[in-house]
Amino acid sequence: MQLVSPPQNPPIKLRLARDLVRVIKRGHPWVFAEALRSRPDASVGIQAILLDNKKGREIARGMYDPHSPLAFRVCTVDPTEKLDDSWAKKRLERALSLRRSLFDEQTTGFRLFNGEGDGLPGLICDVYGNVAVIQLDGAGPRNFWNFKGIAQWVAQALALDCVYLKGRSRQEDYSQVLVGEMPNTMIPFLENGVRFTVDVLHGQKTGFFLDQRENRQHIKTIAAGRHVLNLFGYTGGFSIYAGLGGANHVTTVDTALPALEVAEQHWQLNNLPTANHKTVPVDAFEFLDGAIQAKNVWDLVIVDPPSFASSSNAVEKALAAYQKLIAAAASVTVLDGLLAAASCSSHVDLPMFLTACQTGISKARRRATLLRVTGQPPDHPTPLPFSEFRYLKFVLMRVE
Repeated sequence: MQLVSPPQNPPIKLRLARDLVRVIKRGHPWVFAEALRSRPDASVGIQAILLDNKKGREIARGMYDPHSPLAFRVCTVDPTEKLDDSWAKKRLERALSLRRSLFDEQTTGFRLFNGEGDGLPGLICDVYGNVAVIQLDGAGPRNFWNFKGIAQWVAQALALDCVYLKGRSRQEDYSQVLVGEMPNTMIPFLENGVRFTVDVLHGQKTGFFLDQRENRQHIKTIAAGRHVLNLFGYTGGFSIYAGLGGANHVTTVDTALPALEVAEQHWQLNNLPTANHKTVPVDAFEFLDGAIQAKNVWDLVIVDPPSFASSSNAVEKALAAYQKLIAAAASVTVLDGLLAAASCSSHVDLPMFLTACQTGISKARRRATLLRVTGQPPDHPTPLPFSEFRYLKFVLMRVE
């Protein structure tokens, strides 16, 4: 089966404008347009050879998009390696081998391909039970990869019933079923033995936030006997784990009523006591304002908001939002209670986020002890020099 779109022309040659050879050889997979001497006109996603800025020697092969700020994505630094189906198959098999070493039958929801982290630039694939969802990061990868062939490979390798291609936004709505038929019902899957369902058609990202799996599992270990508040709760991932960990009561807050209805279904699906869970369809900031005025407090507060910084220009505003959120969350955390705060903004790095946590705690006139700092699980691998790909920060604090 065809995995890479056949090249329509010989690979185009690109020349670096500055010395990035060492960075690329060490594993950084991106070259932005300003780092190239020129941006020759060519078809989007065409195969390209990257030359150094001094002697014009080949240093990498990959895909080129003349219209994107991210102009070149590295596929290989081996000049003898052709970007063909044989190369792609080796990368796919390597990614699958890693996941098979990570998960057993108790986890059937996981990320199979994590783009550059698996040497598969721009190619994302999440698996939920018998269904896989493919996403492509932009026009370059969409034209470079033969996504129908990828879908067939995934379906055969994992014996799946359906593979769905999902656009990353309304502006990129090329969604379609590639293999099989889409189930009419929510798709069930397991995560550490916990039962969940997912709506891959309408849910956020590919339908579920698989990257918080290990952090949810940790919440389960510390929830016993606590009253828990889960803000930006979506379909209740953290809430269900807290309930299974023995929480006395869990409150799940989200603006989306349909997501909260699914959270209730997940609570029941895991045979948890109905009286121990409450959903509140309201904005998290509004909820916190009301809770502060009413002097309501919780033993464990979890804040996992959507990205506050869609670009580098939004970082300052995002940090202010994190500070405000963490200050309010700390204000409703009992003395020596626990506050878990997460950021999925790739433009906000860990030092920035920790500083925002410090400032927020201080604004609440509280102090905190840092207990745990984590990020993405191993099915979301990243190249070591590629810090931009390590977007998830999860911080657990004891609030004094």
